[in-house]
Amino acid sequence: MDKKPLEKYTNELKHSQDSLMLQYMPALRAIAFRLKERLPSSIDINDLISIGTEEMIKLARRYDSSINDSFWGYAKTRVYGSMLDYLRELDIVSRSSRKLIKLIDKEVSKYFNEYEEEPSDEYLANILGEDIKKIKEARIASDIYSLIPIDEQYNAIGGDNIIEKLQKDELVDIIKDVLSTLSKREQTIIQLYYFEELSLNEISNILNITSSRISQIHKEVIKKIRSRVGNING
Repeated sequence: MDKKPLEKYTNELKHSQDSLMLQYMPALRAIAFRLKERLPSSIDINDLISIGTEEMIKLARRYDSSINDSFWGYAKTRVYGSMLDYLRELDIVSRSSRKLIKLIDKEVSKYFNEYEEEPSDEYLANILGEDIKKIKEARIASDIYSLIPIDEQYNAIGGDNIIEKLQKDELVDIIKDVLSTLSKREQTIIQLYYFEELSLNEISNILNITSSRISQIHKEVIKKIRSRVGNING
């Protein structure tokens, strides 16, 4: 049996899959940079891109255009999910740091509400009587877990399995309720970021607010949701 036609077909298929993956690399990089905007400097953007690329290669190999007419529509959520999985696997929230994270979040919220900016690590170390290295590590952990779905970040920081105690529909209702209490500026930022999918820099240009302030407001919204979930969970 002549294997050349089969080899030719296999090579053409692989080339087609590789071309498909390369076509959407700019979109993948955009996701990685958008995610990196809200991460500490210790997280390398190249690691996020590498993880996403590995996932997209796998997806391109499995993609069937007869089932999904849009490759990026099929791949986008999975690529983003692979980056979040990488952040989860860093496992930087130890049991000993959960209490410190909660204390830091409380102090940051108090300071932010008064001065509309986040306090320095030195300020928090002084207020909480903690080593500055521990403060920095705990803030990195808190920043990373603010990106994880709310049920998972609460499990990681709170140490409880909230899904067993709180139905997902109820969780969605809580999130909607919190969002309804936000100021007009906060609602606009959430709308532009999550629904219009604009970057922090793009939102900054529209609202004439610095990117760092927008990032702080976003984290405050996440903290409000976490607090409400924690209160309901007891």
